[in-house]
Amino acid sequence: MKRVFVLLAVLLMATSVSFAATFTGDIVDQKCANGGKSGEGHANCAKNCIKGGQPAVLVTADGKIYELSDQEQAAKHAGHTVKITGTEANGEIAVQKIEM
Repeated sequence: MKRVFVLLAVLLMATSVSFAATFTGDIVDQKCANGGKSGEGHANCAKNCIKGGQPAVLVTADGKIYELSDQEQAAKHAGHTVKITGTEANGEIAVQKIEM
């Protein structure tokens, strides 16, 4: 009986493990992302809006919008195309690393 519980516990832990993935896109402010604005021409606007308190988000080439857990690190890359390593759950990326 103890073996069954141990096996069940191991299986539950294995299913809850998330693996890091890589996401590529532009870091912009949430307000403009929802309006479909991103790219090089929008870089200064994104920087100013994020400094002004709008949350930074990642917009991928296929139009997906992800919230970002590390706003401080994301703000440093506002308006840039980046590669983010992290885990995604419910539309939010738990940021491990952001690279240009």
